[in-house]
Amino acid sequence: MISLRSALEQYLSMRQGLGYKYQHQARRLADFVSFMERHETATITTKLAVAWATLPPERHASWVLRLTDVRGFARHVVNFNPQTEVPPTGILPPLKRARPYVYSDAEINALLRAALALPPAKGLRRWTYHYLFGLIAVTGIRLSEATGLLRSDVDLDQGALTIRQSKFGKSRLVPLHPTTSAALRSYAERRDAHLGSHCGPHFFVAERGGRLLHQYVYRVFWRLSREIGLRRAGEHTGPRIHDFRHRFAIRALLSWYRDGLEVEQRLPLLSTYLGHTCVRDTYWYLSACPQLMEEAARRLDRRWEAQS
Repeated sequence: MISLRSALEQYLSMRQGLGYKYQHQARRLADFVSFMERHETATITTKLAVAWATLPPERHASWVLRLTDVRGFARHVVNFNPQTEVPPTGILPPLKRARPYVYSDAEINALLRAALALPPAKGLRRWTYHYLFGLIAVTGIRLSEATGLLRSDVDLDQGALTIRQSKFGKSRLVPLHPTTSAALRSYAERRDAHLGSHCGPHFFVAERGGRLLHQYVYRVFWRLSREIGLRRAGEHTGPRIHDFRHRFAIRALLSWYRDGLEVEQRLPLLSTYLGHTCVRDTYWYLSACPQLMEEAARRLDRRWEAQS
């Protein structure tokens, strides 16, 4: 019987060979195997899987995710170790997705104005965050996709972004409105004038031309959010950068509902645009926003009235 560590190498090779990045899962499962080695056993049991998944005790949000990783790995291991137990679903409290915050146009504008006041007054930083947050708000792309854009990925003549190997390893084209292309061209001109030959390969760059790091982007966002009243000082909860993406999706769905279009038929289009691997991830928005539920209820009422 092969060791769990060898089995993990096989499992990760198989998953990554199928096109999954599996980077975070690989790190977590390596920690699980180390946990099993400390317990001097090579047989996965539900009891041990749950004991590992619920570490550390205060991080409830990650418990289900960790156990899901072990469940997939256990299904692989059971093929050569029949004593392996595959942890059943439902034994840990389900992970609740955060309800999206739907920014108003006024809040978006206030955030973008606040970004322009960032120091230094003659630096590139304020323009970078102004256009970065603006792009995410009007296109709905992920923060990682925006910061990962290379200069060659931004075609301002054709008005399109090439999102390469984003979440789940998928690539796609994202069309740009002419006003968005004009705004990005303005940023590119400022960036190149500020940095000259010192500019790196990424489209959005830090003050000295390097790639934007997520931890610094989040810090700037939290600072600006507090300045405009979206968050209170010291609070760790509140509207997120990812809620720009939620806002985009919800506004698109609301617009379709109000225009009387067949939303169910258009959901696959939105799913593809957002880079979802499964259309059910896009369906989630239908129940995540009270306004969408109201529009769906109105449409249902109209259908019943027409049939009566």
